[in-house]
Amino acid sequence: MKHKTFFWFILPTALAMLLFIALPIVSVVIQSIFTPHEQVLKVVESCDPFGCKETTSVDQEATQKLRDAKPLGQFAGLAIYRDRGHLAVDEVKAAWQTREGLKDFFKTINNLPFYRAMGFTLTFTFVVTPLLIVFGFVIALAVNSLHRHLKGLAIFFSLLPMIVTPLIGSLILFWMVDSRGIVGTALQWLFSDPNLSLKASTGYTWIMLIVYGVWHAAPFAFVVFYAGLQTLPQDTLESSMIDGASRWQQIRYVVIPHLMPLVTFVALMQLMDNFRVFEPIVGFNAQAHATSLSWIIFNDLGGETRALSSAATTSVLTIMGVAILLSPVLIRTWHDFKVKH
Repeated sequence: MKHKTFFWFILPTALAMLLFIALPIVSVVIQSIFTPHEQVLKVVESCDPFGCKETTSVDQEATQKLRDAKPLGQFAGLAIYRDRGHLAVDEVKAAWQTREGLKDFFKTINNLPFYRAMGFTLTFTFVVTPLLIVFGFVIALAVNSLHRHLKGLAIFFSLLPMIVTPLIGSLILFWMVDSRGIVGTALQWLFSDPNLSLKASTGYTWIMLIVYGVWHAAPFAFVVFYAGLQTLPQDTLESSMIDGASRWQQIRYVVIPHLMPLVTFVALMQLMDNFRVFEPIVGFNAQAHATSLSWIIFNDLGGETRALSSAATTSVLTIMGVAILLSPVLIRTWHDFKVKH
């Protein structure tokens, strides 16, 4: 392809990436190192025959002049990154110096909002991602082995969790595990404990969120793997059958190697999605037991006082976390590409 043709071919995509990816990221980074100006206060003294009193009010004119002079706000550098609401550098350093053991250290930093959210985010990501890949693969194998008249119905029911929006799906499961819901009532009967509540414990809450994460995302892996099974070379599969390979050996040595590029693709997509977990926490109203980085951003942007700089800082840290998380998979993919070419 000629250079000029390639330029006009790639130009729309490059402009879209610049406008909708690069510029927003730059804007968020800038916002994270500037804080809004504080309002300028003025004190007015008024006197009457009974005495004098002072009244404090906002000097709107002076405040507006300050904002016009420095529209980005007051430069804070890395101060927001280091504060207690984020990396909490001073608090972590003090906890490390006064620790009685690693368990005591992690217990201390778990009380810090950023690290508490990071703990749940990483746990959710590293538990849900492999489980959904395994379940998606198993469902794809099961559906692919069905009679062709049953495949359509099985595919429809397998895709239902993905069709339901995340917030609605989490709300449905939230009602089901309630003490008055079908799951909650069944568990109370099963364990003979009328006071059993899955929503009253941090551990149970985490388990519910993880179960929901797998239930909602497994259909995506199923669709990808099922499509990959349709391209499976039948000659290779038949040869393995003739050589006496068992069903498990066929899956291990023929099916799985054929689907490995798709496994990498699903892992990349789901690592990014799971690291940004948000809707289940809101749907389950679980912020008392589990918070995530995305929930911190949402919390900073909500209410009357919007902490834009704090939300921007958490967003930058989230982007860095996603980049670090994906780097091993991307490096391996690049090495595999170089070997093949």
